Amino acid sequence: MHLLLIASLALGISAPVFAQSRETGFLNRTVEIRGTTSRYQVYVPQTYDPARRWPVILALHGAGERGSDSLIQTEVGLGSAIRRFVDRYPAIVAFPQTPTGERWTGAAGDVAMAALGRTLGEFSIDERRVYLTGLSMGGNGSWYLAWRHPDRWAAAVVICGFLGAGPFPSFLPPDTADPAAAVAQRIRHIPIWVFHGDADKVVPVTASREMVAALQKAGATVKYTELPGVGHNAWDPAYRDPELPAWLFGISR
Repeated sequence: MHLLLIASLALGISAPVFAQSRETGFLNRTVEIRGTTSRYQVYVPQTYDPARRWPVILALHGAGERGSDSLIQTEVGLGSAIRRFVDRYPAIVAFPQTPTGERWTGAAGDVAMAALGRTLGEFSIDERRVYLTGLSMGGNGSWYLAWRHPDRWAAAVVICGFLGAGPFPSFLPPDTADPAAAVAQRIRHIPIWVFHGDADKVVPVTASREMVAALQKAGATVKYTELPGVGHNAWDPAYRDPELPAWLFGISR
């Protein structure tokens, strides 16, 4: 019940009439953390009904979508798939954006979690079905946020991700003997689907092969799809695969 309505009833005055917000589509939102306001987008299905509990996805973009417009991150990957195959994704989706030059393993990761937190509070969410996904730099961020918050996620989808490469050093301590094993051991209870193109010249396919092998060794429930002849853009075939949302939404904690 709205706080103003509660106060009105308590004071014995006529209660104001509120029209419940039924905004749907890609919506502009902001979140404040440590005194800094960050913009993000949240997708709400046209069929959204607060009377039922909805799954929620935190979607992390790649390096090419960094900035401050809070728009471009919805145009690549999951946002694009939702626009094309809207019926396949009956979920609330939070799309944070990292500032130019930053990455998810820094302060932007905290902003992403804050955006998720606000989304959980704003909409009617099924807390058992909170999912994580990301592509390229966002795949790196997905490994990081799964490792940092291992009890938050019902499942994760990591596309052409990596633990550390080039300008993105590993988020693990530099003296970690086997980074893939260390991450896999911590997140082994999270069902994960990994996608990677075997012709990727930006993020070597070995980055995913090594993580998948480590997860399998740790006893995790992991699916791996290696796309033959596909370069760095493994996200379009991944998110447009009808089996992916069917698998994802069938998992709950």
